[in-house]
Amino acid sequence: MLRLPDFPWDSLAPFRERASAVSGALPGGGVVDLSVGTPVDPTPTVVQDALRAAADAPGYPQTWGTTELRESVAGWFARRRGVPDVDPDAVLPTIGSKELVAWLPSLLGLGAGDVVGFPRIAYPTYDVGARLAGADPVVVDGLAALGPLTRATTPKLLWLNTPGNPTGKVLGVDHLAKVVAWARRHGVLVASDECYAELDWREPSGAEGEPPTTPSILDPRVTGGSHEGLLAVYSLSKQSNLAGYRAAFVAGDPAVVRQLLEVRKHAGMMVPTPVQRAVTAALHDDVHVAEQKERYRARRTPLRAALEASGFRVDDSEAGLYLWVTRGQDAWETLGWLADRGILAAPGTFYGTAGAEHVRVALTAADERIAAAVQRLR
Repeated sequence: MLRLPDFPWDSLAPFRERASAVSGALPGGGVVDLSVGTPVDPTPTVVQDALRAAADAPGYPQTWGTTELRESVAGWFARRRGVPDVDPDAVLPTIGSKELVAWLPSLLGLGAGDVVGFPRIAYPTYDVGARLAGADPVVVDGLAALGPLTRATTPKLLWLNTPGNPTGKVLGVDHLAKVVAWARRHGVLVASDECYAELDWREPSGAEGEPPTTPSILDPRVTGGSHEGLLAVYSLSKQSNLAGYRAAFVAGDPAVVRQLLEVRKHAGMMVPTPVQRAVTAALHDDVHVAEQKERYRARRTPLRAALEASGFRVDDSEAGLYLWVTRGQDAWETLGWLADRGILAAPGTFYGTAGAEHVRVALTAADERIAAAVQRLR
């Protein structure tokens, strides 16, 4: 029988009850739930219009995605990520990014004795995906920590997450280039989960005053001009409020993408045609992305200030939808402290033992709920 860890968010039930018991008498009333990263703002009109226009879809969708969609992804990489050389034929739409994260080891044919590596503080699904395939999940706390490599200890698949969930840490070009060079020497496939890339909060730099661009694993400064052995995974859930559409894609090494395509054809892993049309529309419209980022900025700024004023230290949090914070105590104690103020967050232990003294605070709540949290913290 397959053994998986308990679904972590189920363990928050006592803290939700604790927060509910006090929240009625607090500013704003009700629990302020900042424990999950579920978008709450409207799906952009341009995307809804595209979905409606494609509602008459009697035939099966293409597993590979429409040519228009794949070309739109390639154009988006060039325009928004500084990656001008993505081959549209090396793009594959997926049913949300979590689906791909969970099933990638299986789709690659990994199994018993194969190692799947992932960061020491990481989204739990990297671990779950390895277990689903029957492979060995291994925390990789820096490449040096792997020690002398053998066939039994060399990862077949190495996950990166940049910007990271939950930490918001961004991996720079030099770091990524070193990982790619190492992976190619040892025959390791690198998959980079980059779904928060459009939400970079670092200050503008340089003469142009342009905000920094979160580098992709496919960036030519990283790859040396070849996407061999590399995959970039991206979701529109965050940048475009499309979590309910399950809209994402993977791009990179053409040979690996073709392998994924063949398996997904057999497995019926097809993104619905109306969703493909909606994704295409979203990728061509940068205005709604900028507007959504400013909504999150307006929530992030006062929430961060209130947390810091009440004794929290904010670590990393360079990008993404979360603040990674600590009071220098066990995460579950901090969770109780917040619950006594009617606020729910996620303990860092959900993401690995290295997060034992941190909690993750999400920005994905309506403006009035964020305002209530700020009042309660102060």
